[in-house]
Amino acid sequence: MTRMTILTEADLRAIVPLDLAAIDCIENAFRALATKAVVMPPILRLDIPEHRGEVDVKTAYVPGLDGFAIKISPGFFDNPKLGLPSTNGMMVLLSATTGVVQALLLDNGYLTDIRTAAAGAVAARHVSRADSSVAAIFGAGMQAMLQLGALCLVRPIQEARLWARDSEKATLAARTLREKLGIPVRAESDPEQAAAGADIIITTTPAESPILKAAWLRPGQHVTAMGSDAEHKNEIEPAAISGASLYVADRLTQTRRLGELHHAIKAGRIAADADFAELGQIIAGQRPGRTDARQRTIADLTGTGIQDTAIATLAVARALECGKGTIFES
Repeated sequence: MTRMTILTEADLRAIVPLDLAAIDCIENAFRALATKAVVMPPILRLDIPEHRGEVDVKTAYVPGLDGFAIKISPGFFDNPKLGLPSTNGMMVLLSATTGVVQALLLDNGYLTDIRTAAAGAVAARHVSRADSSVAAIFGAGMQAMLQLGALCLVRPIQEARLWARDSEKATLAARTLREKLGIPVRAESDPEQAAAGADIIITTTPAESPILKAAWLRPGQHVTAMGSDAEHKNEIEPAAISGASLYVADRLTQTRRLGELHHAIKAGRIAADADFAELGQIIAGQRPGRTDARQRTIADLTGTGIQDTAIATLAVARALECGKGTIFES
């Protein structure tokens, strides 16, 4: 007889909030990626262009963990017009010893949102200036709001600007963030103005042409690009990548193929075999991070299977501790 724990989105929201523990969990995952014999295959992606849809399947095995997760993550970007969220999905946690299913996490994309926001905070913690106090967020969806919330946990953010193509959505998101975070957050109609004077800029959109221009960036700024997780997506002008003092990838083989780096290589701005630090290497002390307050830094985060295994493992451990979920025996 085998036992499987089934966890709903409500269960998971109750036990895995976006907090420092979640951020530390994802930081440890990146450290493992640099220091352990992690097995992480390339992302499998299915595109459904007529509905602006894509489905990613990600997984990773981490030596020392009892289980590994497989995640199915759909993104259908016209869904808001139908009154539906643009992201969805589920995770399955399997035994690393036997392959038996241990848990089914029906999170509707919630854990992906949390681990993605946590990764942004990890990048800020290790690459941005420690005194960063002004943030600019490009995008007005759920991830935009979570990124700012996560950033406030690791940096002394005192003010934020938010820009999105949909100005009404940006205004509403700014109001929501002001109430939730207790800091001034304003919607900007001009993306250049949003970026001007910001210490940290985070892009969180499915844009297919650059929304952040190289000419707007100034010494000391840090950029975290979250949205370019497919070959056709591109938020950052390639000249910004080649002009950065420090470029950091979540997984270099992956960003060469589908991140912002991919577009800089395609534009001839960066050599295809150019070597760059990975976030896990900086966390583990294997490669230097920011070394000067005036450096312009960019973190290119495309999303990795190791983040999914890490957050699923945390969720199931907490569920077992507090008796959450439904046990299914077969």
